[in-house]
Amino acid sequence: MRADARRNRERITTAALSLFAERGPEVSMEEIARAAGLGVGTLYRHFPDRRALAQEIAAVTLEDLLDAARAAIARDAPRWDVLRAMVAQAAGRPMSLLKSLLEAGDTETPRLRELQDAYNASLTEVVRAAQDEGTLRRDLSPDQVMGLFNLALCRPGARADDAVVTVVLDGLRSREDTAAGTGQVRVAGR
Repeated sequence: MRADARRNRERITTAALSLFAERGPEVSMEEIARAAGLGVGTLYRHFPDRRALAQEIAAVTLEDLLDAARAAIARDAPRWDVLRAMVAQAAGRPMSLLKSLLEAGDTETPRLRELQDAYNASLTEVVRAAQDEGTLRRDLSPDQVMGLFNLALCRPGARADDAVVTVVLDGLRSREDTAAGTGQVRVAGR
């Protein structure tokens, strides 16, 4: 690919990542082209249809999330902190687009399926480890935790510090760490 074509493709994906994260999967191709500073024809030369662009954005998002998850898991940190880092990394990403692709069955390309499976496996590993260390509620399955994360993160404009994400994380935090002799429940790490 020529250097100018590569730059144009990067401009398109950068603009699409930002707009899909901010406003959701309904952003028009024209808006994406305009935000990239390119014509619609240039956008369609790189991505023949909306589905192709959405799949590329989903793949880029999953690759970034998986890389960040692997890096967080590799750190010798409490798994609750790793889980929070994974949530923070997902916030501000076009998760609503990813969710809409999953619901429509548009992730059947091998690349997307592999990325999705790898990310889900990483998240499941961290959820189980956090439950084992006593920092995450044990009465929920990893699938239920992921469902709550989807609820909190798969909406336009989600941020790591917004009220919905905060409430979900607070609700997932284990209350089992009781202050010695006081009978009061203390949330570990607070």
